[in-house]
Amino acid sequence: MENKANRIYDKGTRQWFDVSPDAYEAYDRERTAFRKKMQHQGLCCCPRSKWWLCDMACMYCDYRCDGTLSLNMPQGDDEDVTLMDIIPDNSPAMEDVQADRDLLDSLIRRLHEIDPDAKAILAMWKENDKISDRAMAEVLGCKQRTFADRMKRIRTEMRKIRGY
Repeated sequence: MENKANRIYDKGTRQWFDVSPDAYEAYDRERTAFRKKMQHQGLCCCPRSKWWLCDMACMYCDYRCDGTLSLNMPQGDDEDVTLMDIIPDNSPAMEDVQADRDLLDSLIRRLHEIDPDAKAILAMWKENDKISDRAMAEVLGCKQRTFADRMKRIRTEMRKIRGY
């Protein structure tokens, strides 16, 4: 039986060429690395059964991809399933976004009703969301303990509005 392990196929001439084991191993290592790189970049969709055809001339290959896929392209054997059906949509529903916006508006409105310094507090939070109560008390010109008590009362009221 003839050993086909050290043969390379040339698509241009449609012939097999016998090569030394070292030459075959070097060529196979190079084309495998090249094919994997192209597949990783989405430029090659060569099936495993046709890897022996790879000659690293992707521009003329039947299995060349342009790197972009249509979201309407059928996936697998089922013609009804497309990429659009498979890709999960993690964006929040518009109703949830609007509900969050309404809640934020009501919280800010209530903050303005509870505290006369609400505008300054919101401005400080907007500038630095990690600002401490002590730093805010210094900016507002009141004692830290007084400001902390006031913030505790505000946070309690806000939790009531939010429902927890």
